[in-house]
Amino acid sequence: MILLELFIGFLKAGCFAFGGAYGAIPLIRDVVLSYGWLDDEMLTYMIAVSESTPGPIMVNLATYVGSSQAGLAGSVIATLAVVLPSFLLILLVTVLLKTVLKNPYVQAALRGLKPCMIGIILATGVYMILRNGIIVQNSTLLIRPLILTFVLGAVYFGSRKIKIVGISPILLICISAAAGIAVYGL
Repeated sequence: MILLELFIGFLKAGCFAFGGAYGAIPLIRDVVLSYGWLDDEMLTYMIAVSESTPGPIMVNLATYVGSSQAGLAGSVIATLAVVLPSFLLILLVTVLLKTVLKNPYVQAALRGLKPCMIGIILATGVYMILRNGIIVQNSTLLIRPLILTFVLGAVYFGSRKIKIVGISPILLICISAAAGIAVYGL
């Protein structure tokens, strides 16, 4: 029964996830919490771990949750379920690519989805900040994470002013890790 629940739960997340993994976090959160597989705090930790490990976040989360609930079979089922809709959609798109992308309605729909995904990702980030007390804790404004956020934002946007392409995401992650170690590790 758990294998079927894992398959259905992560198939739903895979079917309705637009905008990449960050846009899918609310869907995965709803699925994981509704089945009681993880609590909100553990899910936040797993998102952080999934971001720092190789591979897509959705796949890493599905694999971890499947493994924690039903071992190897659960991890395989959950991973297959989360990637199956994308795999089938990519197969379909490659067949119809030339005609579909020229359609002005499809182009308009894709342009309309972009701001929606930005809003979903931003809302997820704000929710995680507020829910976990990253910047405000016990009605007290925590200054270290606020300064760290502004410094990293300045590095990112400043690099876009200097270089047209901006800073590499990998380099930004390394700078963030070093800054986090310097601020919290010392």
